[in-house]
Amino acid sequence: MTSRLTRRQRRRVWQAIQYAVFVAVLVLVVVLADWDRLANQFAQPDLAARLFPDIITIALRNTVVYTFSGFLFGLVLGLVVAMMRLSSVTPYRWVAGVYIELFRGLPALLIFIFVGVAVPLAFPGAEIPGGIYGKVALGLGLVAAAYMAETIRAGIQAVPKGQMEAARSLGFSHARAMASVIIPQAFRIVIPPLTNELVLLFKDSSLVLFLGVTLEQRELTKFGRDLASETANSTPILVAGLCYLLVTVPLSFVVRRLEARADKAT
Repeated sequence: MTSRLTRRQRRRVWQAIQYAVFVAVLVLVVVLADWDRLANQFAQPDLAARLFPDIITIALRNTVVYTFSGFLFGLVLGLVVAMMRLSSVTPYRWVAGVYIELFRGLPALLIFIFVGVAVPLAFPGAEIPGGIYGKVALGLGLVAAAYMAETIRAGIQAVPKGQMEAARSLGFSHARAMASVIIPQAFRIVIPPLTNELVLLFKDSSLVLFLGVTLEQRELTKFGRDLASETANSTPILVAGLCYLLVTVPLSFVVRRLEARADKAT
């Protein structure tokens, strides 16, 4: 019987089976889950209300500051590394290649431990400017720069070579042509992936807890975890997660819009 079905009909039958399996699994989850216990552990309105406004004015604010400081540092460093990767000077290319492979290959947690422990040991008496904010910017920036460098490099290489030739024919030096013509066009190309990197950094900012922070320096994850430990209830963790979504969902929407606009432009 099935052999007589056309390819389109077989595809529809297979899709119907997938939908049926999905609905069956969803029904099983709804029926078998102990919703009363979940609500008691994760959804206590009185406890959630106690988190405000501190979770916004302290935890969310710190998370945003940590994220953007790391992003800006990573963007500047990533641009430098990308230019080194494209340089005609061989040692520059080697250094940039080693940096990218090293910091993309290591977990971000190890980078934070390195910033918090190894840097003070290597440079006794030296202080990272900005205190905890400077340490977080350095840790996040070092990780982000490795990914941004490859993204920026790809964007620069995507700019038509004729743009450089046209700029040089107008009397621009190579450096001025890169700064005035090539790099601005490259950034328009790489805005979507850079915005996606910002979303990833927003979540990676939770690693700040390994640097040791005061009550006023806590970000969302540590804020939620500390209160969950005090109250023996997971509602603060759920609220902290919702605060993450409050930022990451709009940013993800922006990324999709930018990608769609870029696709239309091409």
